[in-house]
Amino acid sequence: MFRRRISLVILLLPAALSAARQPQSADLLLTGGIVVTMDAERRVLDPGAVAIRGGTIAAVGPVESMTAGWQADTVIDTSGQVVLPGLINTHGHAPMVLYRGLADDLALMEWLERYIFPAEAKTVSPAMVRTGTRLAALEMIRTGTTTFVDMYYFEEEIARAAREAGLRGVLGQTVIRFPAPDAPTPAAALERAKRFLETFADDPLITPAVAPHAAYTLDRESLVASRDLAAAHDAPLLIHLAETEDEVRLVREQTGQRPAEYLESIGLLGPRTLAAHAVWLDAGEIALLRRRGVGVSHNPESNMKLASGVAPVPAMLEAGLAVGLGTDGAASNNDLDMFEAMRQAALLHKVNTRDPRVVPAGAALAMAMIDGARALGMADRIGSIEAGKLADLIVVDMTRPGQTPLYDPVSHLVYATRGADVRTTIVNGRVLMRDRQVQTLDEAQVLREARAMAAQVRAAVAAR
Repeated sequence: MFRRRISLVILLLPAALSAARQPQSADLLLTGGIVVTMDAERRVLDPGAVAIRGGTIAAVGPVESMTAGWQADTVIDTSGQVVLPGLINTHGHAPMVLYRGLADDLALMEWLERYIFPAEAKTVSPAMVRTGTRLAALEMIRTGTTTFVDMYYFEEEIARAAREAGLRGVLGQTVIRFPAPDAPTPAAALERAKRFLETFADDPLITPAVAPHAAYTLDRESLVASRDLAAAHDAPLLIHLAETEDEVRLVREQTGQRPAEYLESIGLLGPRTLAAHAVWLDAGEIALLRRRGVGVSHNPESNMKLASGVAPVPAMLEAGLAVGLGTDGAASNNDLDMFEAMRQAALLHKVNTRDPRVVPAGAALAMAMIDGARALGMADRIGSIEAGKLADLIVVDMTRPGQTPLYDPVSHLVYATRGADVRTTIVNGRVLMRDRQVQTLDEAQVLREARAMAAQVRAAVAAR
């Protein structure tokens, strides 16, 4: 009997081995390119391949083992290209693309109070927000952003437009002291924020958030109510922090404390908090943010253009803070190209410290991907190419003259690549753009509607 069992095992063994060698099935296979994983080991696979099943990365590895072990309904040859995690824009105001170039070369407070706030009062509406978000989504898809953080008005319209375009969003309903286009009081804005949190609570692409504008534009009661609402829904809390010297001065006059110290005193700092800008933090505030697990969004282009200052990013990184990159709104940048944000972040801090080793290419790249995910508390889901993570990836063409020759893909991505080099954008396993053709938006229609809305903005501003 024992001998018969051995014989049966021997007879079945070839069939079992053959079955084990059968390729696994995926929906999409990216193969032949350089895969920059941004995983813990910072592996670069040259050449490599990525298998996607549903909305998840099923496997990543060297091209030989991947092509032998996987078959897919759709195969994209990425030879001559780099496959990398989708870019994460950790701060912006998507509809403000419609104010791109409306008022330039001004300091922040003058820019806001004389131009932007009056323009918003006359032009912001659900239709404007939808049109502006579609334009922003088109720009982001075409330049490789797969997740964006937003704080604005009528945020439910931004969420619907983002979902329609296929983008992932961490989106905050703005709460601000003065009458806003969608809410006459902070209390009304908080009620809108509550409805927004409830409406999009279980959305696969949208993470709803609460967005108290800043310490200097809200009273203590409204800030505390924002904190409590975010806590009740375990939602992110998005806030501008220490963007300008004027903000620091105003908060000290109002509270007797520096901005981060004040927010700490009322319980707003924690791992759900994402602080945008953080330009004028001192060493004590950096240490405070690190202890509380606060994420930071660094916006180098906007800060330079508005002459707000230079954020102490090297000190933040040295302290271990999770620092992501943002473009801010296109009204103060004036684009949503995260490759530009990477390059400027790397260059700005070199010249500011007079040390070319500060914020090297790898650090700038990480801020746009895995460190941005850390700042959002989403590093377990996005920010790197690893099996089990969400399938948010982009493919970048490396064949144009300005990127030839290619020695170091990480360096090239930061110092030579432009958003226009992105060939393919994938979010949640869905191809949003392939070979520069956007699949989820009608580009001509989006541009036509944006130009029509811009004419309304121009007329409203002219009548000011």
